[in-house]
Amino acid sequence: MTARVLVAGIGNIFLGDDGFGVEVVRRLAGMPLPDGVELADTGVRGVHLAYQLLEGYRTAILVDLTPRGGTPGELYVIDAGTHAPTEGAQGALMDGHRMSPDAVLALLGTLSAGLDGTRPERVLVVGCEPARLEEGIGLSEPVAAAVDRAVDLVLAVAAEAAGAGPEPAAEPGRTA
Repeated sequence: MTARVLVAGIGNIFLGDDGFGVEVVRRLAGMPLPDGVELADTGVRGVHLAYQLLEGYRTAILVDLTPRGGTPGELYVIDAGTHAPTEGAQGALMDGHRMSPDAVLALLGTLSAGLDGTRPERVLVVGCEPARLEEGIGLSEPVAAAVDRAVDLVLAVAAEAAGAGPEPAAEPGRTA
């Protein structure tokens, strides 16, 4: 039996590398996906994503930038359940257009307490180390070069989460 999995691209295409998650999901939209896997280009609509996560998905895979001090273009798989929210995540709740995955998950906790929706059992972030976040459309060279690798990584993680592939070790903060 396949589980429902949501792959959501997060980011702002007008801020350089912040468009990474949106670009990965755009490329995935043209590919066959494992059974049970659904895509969403949420862009900067964090509140919409929080509500969508309550629609009975077993796993959510959020694709976004993850500045962690690594080399630009480096990919990470992060189990969001093992990381404390970053400073400022609560403040982002007031601005639905600037919500990091931490802020979305904080809002999800608030929403699920008052609604009948079911939270995902597992939330993973497939992230990329940015090179630049200045205003402007287009990914930097190292982040653009990471998109194809990210597509393959998201497909593998989504297949495993849906029960359609081998189960790779999901280490918190694993680098790919």
